Amino acid sequence: MGLTAVAAWSAIPGPEGVGRLAAGAAAPVARSTDALDWQYQAAGADRVPEAALRSAAAITIAVIDTGADLSAPDIAAKHPRTHDTRNRKSSFSDTNGHGTFVASLAAGAVVDGDGISGFGGDAQLLIVKADSPRGSFTAADEVSAIRYAVDRGARIINLSLSGTTTSPMERKAIRYAIDHGTLVVAAAGNEYETGNPVEYPAALLQPVGSNGQGGAGLSVVASTRNGTRAEFSNTGSWVSLAAPGEGVLGAVSEQSSPASYPRVALPGVRGLYGYASGTSFAAPEVAGAAALVWGVNSSLTAQDVAQILKDTASGHGTWTPELGYGVIDVAAAVARAQGS
Repeated sequence: MGLTAVAAWSAIPGPEGVGRLAAGAAAPVARSTDALDWQYQAAGADRVPEAALRSAAAITIAVIDTGADLSAPDIAAKHPRTHDTRNRKSSFSDTNGHGTFVASLAAGAVVDGDGISGFGGDAQLLIVKADSPRGSFTAADEVSAIRYAVDRGARIINLSLSGTTTSPMERKAIRYAIDHGTLVVAAAGNEYETGNPVEYPAALLQPVGSNGQGGAGLSVVASTRNGTRAEFSNTGSWVSLAAPGEGVLGAVSEQSSPASYPRVALPGVRGLYGYASGTSFAAPEVAGAAALVWGVNSSLTAQDVAQILKDTASGHGTWTPELGYGVIDVAAAVARAQGS
C-alpha cells in the first residue's frame, strides 16, 4: 500500500503512482489583507473562551506528516516533542512543507504574538516525521508513527495522508489507537474531479455506507469561505464533517519550495506564511477543535468528542455526502462539552 500526504489541490498534475493522493502543489489564492485568517471566523474558533484555550494544555495532538520547520515561530513557541520514525532521531527538517502547514493549523501557539494561531489553543504538539524524501508514506511508516504517538500519550492523531487502498497493517494500527482511547482525524482526499475515490485511512474511521453515523474517528472534507464544499474535496457515505480548506492561511517551512508553497507578506510578522488548499488543511483544524472540546471536559471519550463536533456543526444534525454534518463550529462544540 502506498500513501502520500494529502497535499494542497492545484491544477498542476502530480507524480503518477499507486496510492498517489495529491493533485499537485499548493495553490496560491489571492486574499484581501483584512481577515487574513478567515478560517477561524468561518469555523467559530474566534468565539472560544480564553479559559478553553488554556485548558487544552492537558491534551496532546500528534501530527504524523512530513516533519515540520521547528524554527517557525508558531511551532517553536510550542516547544513540540519530535520524532523521526525512519531515522529514530528527534531532529528533522521539512523540505516538503506539508507538515509545517498542518502542524501550524492544528496547534500553532496562540500566545506568541506572531503569525497565526492554531485551532488547538494551548494543546501540546507531538510532531512525528514518517515520510520518504519524496513525501510518500508506506504502511510501515504509518503504523510505526501511529504506535509511537499512542504510546507517548497522544489523545488526538492527525493523518493528512491517504491512499485508495488499505491493508491489515493499517487497520491494525488504527484499531490500536482506538483501543487506547485516541481520537484519529484523517483527511478525506482531493480527488473529486478525478473519480472521487474512497480514501483510507479516512474510510476506516467513518466506514463506507455509514452516512456519518457512528464510526471510530473523523473523516474530514474541505469547505470554502462560503461554507460550501470545495470543488476538489471528495464526497461519499464515509464523510464525517467539514472544515475550512480552500485558501487557508498557515505557516510555511523555510526549507520548502516557494513554487509549492508560495509565501505571502504579513507586515511586521516574523516567520513565513502562505495560503494553500486541501483536505489536508481541514483535518488539523478539526484535530485542534477536538483538543478544545476534550480540554474543557476530560470525562469525555474519543467517540464523545467526535459526536459533539458532528452534532454542533453547521448541518444542525442533518448529514449530506458533500459536507457530512457540516462545517465545524468550534465555539458551539466547546459550549456543548461544558454543558455535558
